[in-house]
Amino acid sequence: MKSWQPVAVAAAVGVQVGLALVATRYVVGESGPATLAMFRYAIGALCLLPVLYIQKIPLRFARRDILPIAGLGIVQFGILIALINYGLSYITAARVALLFASFPLMTMVIAALLGREKLTAVKTVGVLLTMAGVGLALGEKVFDASSAEHWIGEAIVLLAAFCGALCSVLYRPYLQRYPTLSIGAFAMLASVGFLALLATWEGVWTQWSGYSPTGWAAVIFIGISSGIGYYGWLWALRHASPTRVTVFLGLSPVTAALLGAWLLAEPVTLPLLLGLVVLLTGLWLAHRPEAKPG
Repeated sequence: MKSWQPVAVAAAVGVQVGLALVATRYVVGESGPATLAMFRYAIGALCLLPVLYIQKIPLRFARRDILPIAGLGIVQFGILIALINYGLSYITAARVALLFASFPLMTMVIAALLGREKLTAVKTVGVLLTMAGVGLALGEKVFDASSAEHWIGEAIVLLAAFCGALCSVLYRPYLQRYPTLSIGAFAMLASVGFLALLATWEGVWTQWSGYSPTGWAAVIFIGISSGIGYYGWLWALRHASPTRVTVFLGLSPVTAALLGAWLLAEPVTLPLLLGLVVLLTGLWLAHRPEAKPG
C-alpha cells in the first residue's frame, strides 16, 4: 500500500464530515437530536451490511472483544453524535466546527499518554495550525453567540471531541485483529440500539410527526455518507497514526464555509482564504516524515 492512500481517505472523510454537518444543521430542528442520530446510523449500518454479505466477511469477534467494540461504537456514534446535535441546538454550526477541530489535538495528547504515538514539536505545531486555520476561515462567525446559554453548547461539543479522540486511539488494536467493515457495521448497530432508547425518551414513537420531504432527503444523505465515511475513517486509522488521520477533520468546517459560499452565495472573504492556507500548512507539517536519528 502507498503511504498517500490513508491520507487521501482521511481527507475525503474530513470533507464528508463538513457536508454532513451542514445537512444536520438544516434538519436538526425537525426532530430530537437523538432521533436524528438514530436514523443516521441505522441507514449507515444498512449500507454496510449488504457489503458484508456480498464479500462474505464474518461479523464475528472473540467474546472478550464484543463489549469493548460495542462500547466504542456507542460512544463514537451514539454519545458523540447526540452531543454534537445537542450542541447545534445552542450554538452555530461554525462555532461547533471550530470547537470540534480540537479533536486532533486531544487525539495526539491521548495517544502520547497511552504510549501509542510519539509527541513531536513539528506535529504539535501542525495540529495547532490546523485549528488556527479553522478559526481564520470561520472569522466572525466563531464569535456569534446564538443564545445566552451558548457556553452550554460549547462544553457539550468539547466533550464530544474528547469522546471521538479517545475512540480513535482505542480502536487501533481491534482494527489490527478484525476486518474494518465488520467493526464499522457492528459498532453502528450497537449505537442504534443505544440511540433508540434516547429517541424513545424524545417521543419518537408517540409524539414525533415526521420529517418533511427535504428533511428525509437530508437524513438519507447523512446516513449513507456516514456509513461510507466511517468505513473510510476506520480503514485510515488501521493504516496510519490516529493524529495523522484525525487532523483532517480540520477540513470539515472549511468545507462547510465553502459550501455556504457556493450554495448560499455567501461571500468568499480574505480570512476564509487565509484560513485555508494556514490549515493546509498545518496538515503538511503534521504529515512530514519524522527525521530518523543518525
